Amino acid sequence: MCYNCGCQMPNNDMGKEENITNEKFERAAEAMGLSARESKKNALELLEKVLAAKEERTDKNWKPE
Repeated sequence: MCYNCGCQMPNNDMGKEENITNEKFERAAEAMGLSARESKKNALELLEKVLAAKEERTDKNWKPE
């Protein structure tokens, strides 16, 4: 789906390279020496924390609790 638009097609960037797809997860994982699955798991864990946070900040070193 581009993971961000809601269409639920994980390999379709909907014509916009900025959208998050399986290919983006694969490239990001490779850059860090991870598998795409590990990268997705890490993203899910962080997204859950960010969505549960009382506030979201933009500073580089912010970590949700």
